[in-house]
Formats: sequence, C-alpha cells, structure tokens
Amino acid sequence: MTIAEEKVSLLEDFVSDSVDHRGLPAGKSTTGGWRFAWYIIGVEVGERFAYFGISSNLITYLTGPLGQSTATAAVNVNTWSGTASMLPVLGAFIADAYLGRYRTIVVASLIYILGLGLLTLSAVLILMGLSEKRSDVSTKPSFWVNILFFCSLYLVAMGQGGHKPCVQAFGADQFDVEDRKERISRGSFFNWWFLSLSAGITLSIIVVVYVQDNVNWALGFGILYLFMVMALVLFLLGRKTYRYPRGDREEKKNAFARIGRVFVVAFKNRRLKLTHSGLLEDGSSETCEGRLEFLAKALLPGEKGGEPCDTRDVEDAMALVRLIPIWITSVVSMIPYAQYATFFTKQAVTVDRTILPGLEIPPASFQALIGLSICISVPTYEGLFLPLARRITKKPSGITMLQRIGAGMVLSSLNMVVAALVETKRLEIAKEHGLLDSPGATIPMSLWWFVPQYLLLGLIDLFSLVGTQEFFYDQVPKELRSIGLALSLSAMGLASFLSGFLITVINWATGKDGGESWFNTNLNRAHVDYFYWLLATFTAIGFFAFMFFSRLYVYRRLRRIDQV
Repeated sequence: MTIAEEKVSLLEDFVSDSVDHRGLPAGKSTTGGWRFAWYIIGVEVGERFAYFGISSNLITYLTGPLGQSTATAAVNVNTWSGTASMLPVLGAFIADAYLGRYRTIVVASLIYILGLGLLTLSAVLILMGLSEKRSDVSTKPSFWVNILFFCSLYLVAMGQGGHKPCVQAFGADQFDVEDRKERISRGSFFNWWFLSLSAGITLSIIVVVYVQDNVNWALGFGILYLFMVMALVLFLLGRKTYRYPRGDREEKKNAFARIGRVFVVAFKNRRLKLTHSGLLEDGSSETCEGRLEFLAKALLPGEKGGEPCDTRDVEDAMALVRLIPIWITSVVSMIPYAQYATFFTKQAVTVDRTILPGLEIPPASFQALIGLSICISVPTYEGLFLPLARRITKKPSGITMLQRIGAGMVLSSLNMVVAALVETKRLEIAKEHGLLDSPGATIPMSLWWFVPQYLLLGLIDLFSLVGTQEFFYDQVPKELRSIGLALSLSAMGLASFLSGFLITVINWATGKDGGESWFNTNLNRAHVDYFYWLLATFTAIGFFAFMFFSRLYVYRRLRRIDQV
C-alpha cells in the first residue's frame, strides 16, 4: 500500500465534520450508524408516547372534566398543538446557535418531565374533588386548578419544542452524507424513524387512552411522566457512542450571524448593479440574476469599501429563501391534518364503537388506525415502492422529495373528501332514526365507516409529513439542520392555528342571530361536513400553488446527483 493509499484508508475510518464525546474525530466503527441511532429512536418513541397520550384525548378531557364546549375545546386543542409545533423553531435556534443539539435535548427533557409531573398533579387535585359547583349537577375545576393544568400543558409544549427538532436532527447526524452507503441509510432513517414513532404513538393511544377513559386521568398522565423519565435515562446511556456535529463540541462562526449578514450587506448594496454572480450551485447564474439577484449583491464590495460576503454564505442565504414558498404551501396542505384529534374524535363519540360483545373502544383509540396504516405502509414503501421507483426513474432516491410531498398533498385533499362524505352519511342516519336532537344517543352507524379516513392519515404522514421533514433537513445549511426540521414542524403548528382561526370565524358567522353553527355542541345539528369540503378546496388550491413553486425550485448541490 502506498503512502497516499494509506492516508485515504485512515481518512475513511473517520466521519467528516463529526466528533465523538471527547471532541476527537468520530470513528465510523465506534460511533453512530444504525447501531447507535436506535438509542435515539428509542428516546423519541418515549417522547411521542408521552405527547400523544395528551394530545390524542385532550378534547375529551376539556369537554369532560374541564366542562368546555366542543367549539371552545377544539380551539384550545388547536392553539396548544399549534404552539407545540411552532416552539421547535425557538428550540432549534437555541440548539444551532448556542447549546448544541445534545445539551438542548437534555434541558428540554427536564422541562418536559416537569410539565408532565404538574399535569399529573392537576389531575390528582381534580380527582380529590377540588372543584366548584356549577348551576347543574356537574362540577368544574377551580380557577387555580385550571391555571395549574394550562401552565403544565404549555410546559409540555415548551419541552417538546426543544426536544422534537433536535432529537430527529441528532439521529440523522449519526449518518455520514459523504459516504454513499450511509447517505442512502439516512434516507431510510426518516422512514423507519417514523415507523418506530408510530408504534409508540399507537401503544399510547390504545393503552393510555383506555386508562384515561376507564380508570382515571391522574393515572393516565402519571404513566406518561414515567415514560418520559425512562426516555431521558435511555438517551443519556448512549452519550459516549454518538456522533456530534462539530458545532456542538467546538466554537465556530455562528450560522445565523453569517447568513443574516448577507441580507444586511445586500440591502446596503441594493443600488449597485450586478453584472454576473457566477455562484449558483447548479451553474445557472441567470437564475441568480433573476429571482435572487438582490441577495447576490452581497458579493459586491460596498460603496464605502465594505467587505463583501463569502460565496458560501450567499448560497446558504439563497437556499433559505427558496424554501419560503414551499413552506407556505405546506402550511395550507396541513390544515386538514389538525382535524383528527378534534372533530374526528368527537364524531367517533356518537357512533356504535362495539367491536366485540361487551367491548367498546374509546373514541380517541380510533387514532391507533393511523399507526397501523404507517406500520403497513412504511415497509411497503421501503421494500416495494422505492425499488420499483428507482428502476423506473434511475435515481437513488426513487422519487424526489418534492414529488413525495406533492403526493401527500393529493392524499390530504382526498381524505377531506372522504371525511365529508362519511359525515354526511352519519347525519343522514341520525335524521332517519330521529336522533337529531339526542346528542347523547348512539347513532346506529358502524365504526368501520371511519376506517378509510384514518388509514389515509397514515399514508399522508408517510408521504407529506416525512417527506417535508427530510426535505427541510436536507436543504438547509449543515449548521441549521435543527432549524430545518423545526420549519417542517412549524408548518403543522401554523396550520393548527389557522384551523383554530377558521373554526372561530365560522362558528361566529354561522351561529350568530340564532343560527345553527357548523360546530354546534350537538354534532347531530352541526355541519362539520361543510367544513371538510372547505378544507378539501383549500388543500387543492395549495397543491396547485405547490406544483408551480416546486417546478422553479433548485436543489442544493449535495442532492443534485439525486434530482437530475
């Protein structure tokens, strides 16, 4: 072996741009890869178990022990879930700019555990009877118990905000993108990550929801607290085997500062003329001089001798700007996704949920079908769809990330059509049996009518949600990958806020002057089906806008080999 070959061999033993827990170059055989990524996947399974143990049945808790109306509870659920999905942007910023992903995960987990502990305490206080009498025979929690409940709920949202983007990014960091084999494994990581999470979510929906509905809420929340403690312990056990991005273990120029400077310098140079930038990743300077000419001016020396920006910094700034139209259209397509934890669950309350003699499943447990769909579709996607797509398209990725997201948008619109038709059928059956004014009566309609819309949600997750996460992780600068994942999560968060806003406006508009609101507390007099048709229309419009912007999108250089 020559000296040059020996040097190459030595280089291949280490991962580029990653270090171990001691700050030394990370060895490929001793750190990261699938073997240690499973530690991180296990941690996220525990966290998702805890989160969905709250979110999947929250509307039942709000309309039950807390005594809220259906519309108010739906808005509160959307507001909380929206906040929980937006906070990852803040958590990712703290991780990428200051603490690093590992430390942020530890701190966020401690906040998470505190929130779950206080949530359990609030449920115990209600169980002990710290409530006040209402005008009817029921009770509602006292003011201070309500304050404790909502404070603990938003502490959980804060913990999730730091945990969610960093854990997934940290898991993807365990694969070296400059190694072709590990790069393909990283693409599979997002799929198997989601499959494992779905297993944890499904277990939570089946077990915890049953405990909450049939034993008591305090025990249900207590189980979530214990799982989150175990998740943190598991994460800490793998500390010495992880690969850490160099930014997590050593000082380097702040990515926010260098990219932010591009916008500042470009603004200062806005009156200067740009003749030729020559910087774009795909070699198309015309594209740069068109849509992104403004940012390219940051490459020019200032009028007063100001120092120009680095080419890499301008490219990174352009990459972030290109993501904006994709992000906006993603928000619109995710509004329907917010409905499964609110109106889907409330609809399930009204129908016959008996699956065996004497066995009736809780309404929120219908969501287990989403996990079942994912558990079936992910292996099918990996084992059948991708090999076939690779053979047809001749691309290592099978289909592009944007094609995957677009397929999810189509399924999202289709799901709202299916949900609208099923709700119309439910209302017809209620009318036929004279149950329109009997909200507590069970409508003689089988639960199997609702199965297709839950199964479609699993496919939407596989294509749109996972595709969006991989896309934003891949297309942002390396130092901002937590932010990339946070952007995908924030799209869902903003969609939840928009859903809550739409519900509030429509409830006011249709319920004023004595009218029957689309979201009447008596769902047999409501028209949630109209709302579903509206969302199907919004999603279709969002899809066509997405098609337009995706055709203009230029992938970053690292992925170009897969996209041509």
